[in-house]
Amino acid sequence: MRRQLRTVIALIVLGLWAVASFASAYNAQPKLVVIVVVDQLRGDLLERYHDDFADGGFRLLMDHGAWFTSCYYNYAATKTAPGHSTIGTGTYSLGHGIFANEWWDPRERRIVTSVEDEGTRPLGLPSGAEGEKWSASPHNLQTDTIGDELKLATGGKAKVFGVALKDRAAILPVGFSANAAFFLDPQSGAFVTSTYYMAQAPEWLVKFNASGTRESYLNREVKDAAGNVIRSSAPVKNDKGVDASFYNLVGPTPWGNDYTVDIARQIIENEKLGSGPVTDLLSVSFSSPDILGHKVGPDAAEDKAMLLALDRTLAGFFNYLDAQIGKGNWAVALSADHGVAPMSDYAGKLHIPAFNFSPEDLMNQLNYMLRLQYSKQLTPKVATPASKKSDAKTSEDAAKFVVYIDYPTVHLDTDTFAKVNVGEAGAEKAVGELMLKLGFRSYTTKTQMAAGEVRNTVFRQQTLNAYSPLGGWYVTGLYPPFQVGYATGTGHALPYSYDAHVPLAFYGSAFRSGIYRESVEPVDLAVTLSSLLRTNKPASAVGRVLHEAFADNPGVEVAPAAATK
Repeated sequence: MRRQLRTVIALIVLGLWAVASFASAYNAQPKLVVIVVVDQLRGDLLERYHDDFADGGFRLLMDHGAWFTSCYYNYAATKTAPGHSTIGTGTYSLGHGIFANEWWDPRERRIVTSVEDEGTRPLGLPSGAEGEKWSASPHNLQTDTIGDELKLATGGKAKVFGVALKDRAAILPVGFSANAAFFLDPQSGAFVTSTYYMAQAPEWLVKFNASGTRESYLNREVKDAAGNVIRSSAPVKNDKGVDASFYNLVGPTPWGNDYTVDIARQIIENEKLGSGPVTDLLSVSFSSPDILGHKVGPDAAEDKAMLLALDRTLAGFFNYLDAQIGKGNWAVALSADHGVAPMSDYAGKLHIPAFNFSPEDLMNQLNYMLRLQYSKQLTPKVATPASKKSDAKTSEDAAKFVVYIDYPTVHLDTDTFAKVNVGEAGAEKAVGELMLKLGFRSYTTKTQMAAGEVRNTVFRQQTLNAYSPLGGWYVTGLYPPFQVGYATGTGHALPYSYDAHVPLAFYGSAFRSGIYRESVEPVDLAVTLSSLLRTNKPASAVGRVLHEAFADNPGVEVAPAAATK
């Protein structure tokens, strides 16, 4: 009996090795790879709520997949656009160029987003909906993605799609050659795509937007355990008397996740993903946890309810993949674009120094101090504020040296500094020194980052990895931990562990179930999937193949999944 049992176990192990050994994009094994990104999911939260999750959702990956418990971003740009770019490209801002969600463009003289593209137009808007002036594309990316490499390897046969409520979250993980990315038109709530991908909207998308699905998510209520209504998606006017957008009504509710899965299923069925001769790729990013999380923080009961609801949504989606693609025919990788800081009052109750501050107030203070510093070079009209009620106040006539703050990055106006004959290096240093006077622990200028001349602090490498040549002149600063750069709520943007810690997991027949505790990074995701599919890794990728997670890697000792609890 023992001999027979050993034989059966050996055959099972050999079978798993065979599945992994023969997996490749070229023979459609697996048929479909799904990258799941949860926007603003700090790595410890899934461990915290493990026992509250049902089987089949997060626990499918945690208990039956390759689960990495110590995954941290190794850069300082812990925001949505950089994070999604990193997941897709296997490199950091230094390699892919996306260092923020938006930045000041000195040529356009305005704030631009990471994906907006004036040469494109939205497709799929319902009749009568205005939509945005232009749409979006991956044109700011400075390298390719795993989706691009999959396309190159298969001669364009592989189908690659991205989907999310946010345009940047749908576009950036899949790159240049994707068949399409679908994202929300914020006002109407319709899913749209861009003329970057195609000349006209697919017929199925038009039908979906006309089906009444999005309207079904309006006029719903989120209730707490006591039955009290804590959030509603009923149409309302905002504080300016304008109808609140669908994004603001449904986005911060669990139904934003359900709506995302609705469109993901439409893509799978209508574009026939997983049915061709090569492996297809779908990136699905869930934006709602971030939209809510900024308002309530990661420790709120409502945030926990959001994750429990998403868990059920994922379980349903994975069951759908079993039915639609077939058990064993699909693989999934899970991560997040960034973590999040605790709310200041939550940390404060535990005697941890924490506070919120207003970027607008900071910008006014910096501009006032800079006007004093350069008062002799400025004309009297723009040298000082029109009113002396507050040193931090500005007027329309006052010179603006700082034009935008997207904490922790301070964007400078090149034109104003030109009027006082100060170049980029001098302007950035002047602003940085004033930031130190206003409580920042340190600062680094764009000029220093470009030259690799970053101060030898504990976050030196993270700062270097966050560099991008995009945008104009800027300075990035660092307050002490738990200082939140929003007037209210909470946020993320720093190299501190609470912003950098995210989950990382792989599930599928090619992967070995277990708990992996060594330090890894999100750049490893794309490289590991490239190894699975036997394609080139993305061109600028710096991650490593997590070979220990593959079922055909004998002799690797891992903690069994049951060891988590």
